[in-house]
Amino acid sequence: MVQDCDNNDFFQFEADFVESLRCIPMQVRLKLDTCGVKLKLEQWHRFSAGDRERLTLLPCGDRASTLAYAACVQDLVVHVQGTPASTLAIDPHPPWHNGAEIPPAVQGQAALAGVQLSLEQWRSLRPLQRFALIKLSRPSHENRNFYPALVEFGLAPAKGPELP
Repeated sequence: MVQDCDNNDFFQFEADFVESLRCIPMQVRLKLDTCGVKLKLEQWHRFSAGDRERLTLLPCGDRASTLAYAACVQDLVVHVQGTPASTLAIDPHPPWHNGAEIPPAVQGQAALAGVQLSLEQWRSLRPLQRFALIKLSRPSHENRNFYPALVEFGLAPAKGPELP
């Protein structure tokens, strides 16, 4: 199964931190979910700028590159904190690869933003875009980038309602 995480894509809604890589970009978050490593922002901040950049560039699309990516991240974490990062179960059928069903949290967050997503629109998104919407719609997330992501992905008009 080839994941959509070999692209060196940054989203426009990430523009305020991409240059410094002070936050973990969506493409790296997708790679982390793909390889099953739970990286904390505190650990990310302890990596050198070069190491952060390297994690945006390394592939993580097939079995070999996914294993290599996990090993690289774990080596970096051990280097900065002395112990490896926690691991996550890897979903063999992640929801961002399912173009047949919009996750309820995404639909709910879109509705809060005054947007009705169609299945056709959901199918038209790349897995990385679906991943971003899923992550941005989680209850534990502040959701401020959800509407800008909808706009960037062509799912909502540029001027939208104020979000709660």
